[in-house]
Amino acid sequence: MASLPFVLRRPWLLAQNILADRADPDLDVLRRITDPERFLWSILPHAARTFSACIALLPASSAKASAVAYLYCRMLDTYEDLVPGRVQRQEALETFAARFDQMAADGNLPPAPPLNAISVDAADRAHVLLVERCELVDRVHKGLDPAVRSIIRDLVVDMAEGMVWGSNTFEDQGGALADEEQLLRYCRAVLGNPVVFVARISMLAREGRAELTEEEQRCAMRSGEFVQLANVTRDVEKDLARGVTYHPTLAGDLGRKLTRPRARFAKGGTDRAAALSERDAPDDHDSALVERARLARADFLRLALERADDYGRLVSLLDNCLTRASTVLMLLFTDRHYRGTAVRVGLAPWGQRPSSLSLIATALPAMVSRAWTRRVVRPRVMAMTAACAQLPPPSERDPIPVRPPMPDPVQDPVQDRMQDRAQATAPAPADSLETRDDAPAAEPRTV
Repeated sequence: MASLPFVLRRPWLLAQNILADRADPDLDVLRRITDPERFLWSILPHAARTFSACIALLPASSAKASAVAYLYCRMLDTYEDLVPGRVQRQEALETFAARFDQMAADGNLPPAPPLNAISVDAADRAHVLLVERCELVDRVHKGLDPAVRSIIRDLVVDMAEGMVWGSNTFEDQGGALADEEQLLRYCRAVLGNPVVFVARISMLAREGRAELTEEEQRCAMRSGEFVQLANVTRDVEKDLARGVTYHPTLAGDLGRKLTRPRARFAKGGTDRAAALSERDAPDDHDSALVERARLARADFLRLALERADDYGRLVSLLDNCLTRASTVLMLLFTDRHYRGTAVRVGLAPWGQRPSSLSLIATALPAMVSRAWTRRVVRPRVMAMTAACAQLPPPSERDPIPVRPPMPDPVQDPVQDRMQDRAQATAPAPADSLETRDDAPAAEPRTV
């Protein structure tokens, strides 16, 4: 399969993304793969979900570079999640990034630092295997154009720096971010930088330049915020349980356990289990906490939908036929997620919940038609912008009653997080934007 032209492999890669068993990956099969490029495409659906399908839609050269870059970012995320202790975690992140400044003249990279994770749950096994087999990804990286390798280097260095800042900030502040400015800085670090990477390699292929204008950089960063906030809105309850929060009003609730609210569209569809087992959510009876979590999610949703128009401009900016289809697909996945989030905070969704297969089918004509792209993108951006108007900022609503902070904040949120995750049911992959919905929708309410 690896010897076939990429255009012939693309349908298989898309199907593989839909069919991959992420809950129980066959690690023995992945371990036996010795061909670097085959390993790259085989591990990608287990390291990514929506991103994997979007990468497969990119032009061949950009797809391979994006797969390599994404897997490096996934490795950084694994170090951040699983290495206990502030000093060790920072050293691992910085050492991994420093490899790209120590690359030999022939393109070989130094080995990745050891992971040294204390415990690993089922959801992380494929990610740990990826770090262990980093050398195979490095060999694909070696074969890339030097200009592309330079862009990957910038991404890894910037993302590692942002992760160090985020990890240290959470720890210094007892597990909570203080305000929207810190939240958006975190979003730019973990997904704004990858969107900038995609924009840069697209410009390099199309116009021969790897640097973005100030306006292009701003558009890419805000688009990254738009997509990353999907993960933040999804994981409010799971994050609380593992001892972190992105909203200051929940700083006194760290470690408490809630069931993530579910939602149902008109045609239904059964949801997978919420991030926390309903049997392990003792704080569901606390209506004040439930309301704080709902309003925090509403604030995250408002921030995201304020950036929908920036993502629409990004689609126009990356106007290569295949890149256009990839960015449209990411918009469709993200839009689907935010429809479910709207229901979870008490708003009416702006349409049905489409299947992944139908979203891919909707995105594919964007390869050949700018008119189709506009027909798909514009109404979704307009619907999200209209929904945003129903979500007032905190300054325009009654204050949220805030629980006083815990007296003894967690000293090492990462180690505490691993203990919680080992007890919980296996969560969805960290980068997934997909949510399914199976409980009756609440009546629209004032947020």
